[in-house]
Amino acid sequence: MIRIVSVAMTFVFLTSSAFAQSAVEKGKAVYTAQKCSICHAIGGAGNKKGELDHVAGKLSESDLRSWITNAPDMAAKAKAERKPPMKAYSTLTKDEVDALVAYMQTLK
Repeated sequence: MIRIVSVAMTFVFLTSSAFAQSAVEKGKAVYTAQKCSICHAIGGAGNKKGELDHVAGKLSESDLRSWITNAPDMAAKAKAERKPPMKAYSTLTKDEVDALVAYMQTLK
């Protein structure tokens, strides 16, 4: 019985880890497809004025999601006056936003 539970727990851990990894990879693909590097940089690649390397250490998951889906309100809240201002990416699907947030959360 203990062995069955142990095997089941290992399976759950491995599949959830694989799912998280695939979400991160999809998030990287969304970042690239949306041409985010025109305004932002990760690992020195892209526009250095919008560096995101440590964004996960500064913003919560909820804040990251809000910056993606409602950037004008977040910019006003943060008193961010970057030109041009970030637009809200309302055309992204929920899965794309989730993946982009998962990717941003790896940037600590």
